[in-house]
Amino acid sequence: MLIDFAGLGSMGLGMATNLIANGHEVRGHDPDVTRVDMLRAAGGHDGDGRADAIVSAVLNADQTRTVLFGEAGHVSRLRHGGVIISCATVAPRFATEMEAQAKSQGVLYLDAPISGGALKAADGRLSIMASGTPAAFASAQPVLEAMAETVHKLGDHAGPGSAMKAVNQLLAGVHIAAMGEALAFGASQGLDPAQIVDVISVSAGTSWMFENRAPHVVAGDYTPHSKVDIWTKDLGIVTDIAVSAGLPLPVCTNALDQFKAASAAGLGQEDDAAIAKYFARKGSVILPGDE
Repeated sequence: MLIDFAGLGSMGLGMATNLIANGHEVRGHDPDVTRVDMLRAAGGHDGDGRADAIVSAVLNADQTRTVLFGEAGHVSRLRHGGVIISCATVAPRFATEMEAQAKSQGVLYLDAPISGGALKAADGRLSIMASGTPAAFASAQPVLEAMAETVHKLGDHAGPGSAMKAVNQLLAGVHIAAMGEALAFGASQGLDPAQIVDVISVSAGTSWMFENRAPHVVAGDYTPHSKVDIWTKDLGIVTDIAVSAGLPLPVCTNALDQFKAASAAGLGQEDDAAIAKYFARKGSVILPGDE
């Protein structure tokens, strides 16, 4: 398949190069031309022709709308009956709107948010929470097979995929905040953060996010793989959805407040594990790399 790939960030570049490794022709697009150059070096496609699919792995709803349907939107280069595979975290209502706009232009739309992180993206082992028409699933199948270890089919129209991603992000954001709070708390009691990771990782209090992010804190390495500011966006989406449903989310709302405060304290562009530094500094606790 000829695939237009929009968004070559920490996950997108790995996804795109993995598609190339699986025999697809991939045209990459990103405002950062160095990322496009990296994809070309990996065998990216430079030719013309109408794409069979668009994979959109941009940051948010506004970027999704722009790269798909804006003035220079990729839909204009998609063949009639081609499929959009939209991977950003967005509200279900927005996904429904995009599906309707795609239909009006004679193309298919798969609501397909992703989870798994940059390493799994590069290895084609993502979890994809997908919803869309049977035709959209059928058209997207070769791309999904290359990108994902697991594809969850959640409905025959757009929306449920994004709703499920919101559930995932609620838990993931809360777990990252809890990881940071726990490491700061343990360090305040004189415990070595590395020892905390060793013990908790094999104890009942662990989580995937703890095991994945806490080692960043131990290493004092806050190179951004997923930024603090991602969670002000994603947990904001979750809480907005909950407000519309009339459902209070006190734990999620508190976690969102902590990420907002960490961002305001200058940590927004650091790896989201830096939430631990925010908590530690509040109590004058010193973590590795933050002396």
